[in-house]
Amino acid sequence: MVTYHWGVDSSQAITGELYNSVLNNYGKPEFWGRYLTRVEGMAEGLTREEINLLHNSGTKLLPIYNDFRRAVGESHAKVVAMNAAYHAKRLGIRKGTPVFAAIGSSIDVDSAWIKGYVDYLFNTDYKPGFYHDPTEGEFVEAYCEAASQDRRVANQAVLWSAKPELGVTKAKDAPKFEPITPDCDANVWAWQYGRNANDLPINTNLADSRLFTMLD
Repeated sequence: MVTYHWGVDSSQAITGELYNSVLNNYGKPEFWGRYLTRVEGMAEGLTREEINLLHNSGTKLLPIYNDFRRAVGESHAKVVAMNAAYHAKRLGIRKGTPVFAAIGSSIDVDSAWIKGYVDYLFNTDYKPGFYHDPTEGEFVEAYCEAASQDRRVANQAVLWSAKPELGVTKAKDAPKFEPITPDCDANVWAWQYGRNANDLPINTNLADSRLFTMLD
């Protein structure tokens, strides 16, 4: 039976103070999404200290990679996937964990890139994931085209939907798991339903138990 797990993601580093603030004000995060590398003006890079803090607190890690500005072409995808896998391994992230490429709505993306990212990670210790906006931008069209051309995309990739955006909640007030999904075969197993909490630098999410078991 599929169950759903509540968690958060942040572009800022996880400190004991931030973790405890989330715990006390929102509830126990069962997982925490963090960026693998520092990207100027966008995200601080994950550290082993943060991973230890999470694991010691009984919280899983959801890795995100966003050190790219466009997502076009198979060769570029393989470079991005190689870097994502390298940084996941550098940080000691468990084998079999999905690494989510962050495809914002303003990023150019095509089916060749999606296939390239999936195909490269398929032969590494990590699995392919895509954070995306299902209503704005080019991702859904590119993804469905890739999935129709290569069954591995539909079978292997895990999708993390950013819509609908219902607002940040406490864990106990999380909505029913109803993310917007592409009109094609897709494993939409995560949903960022709330963005930019007023008091803390977090977004709130739900994850399908099939994804949750794969996280580090």
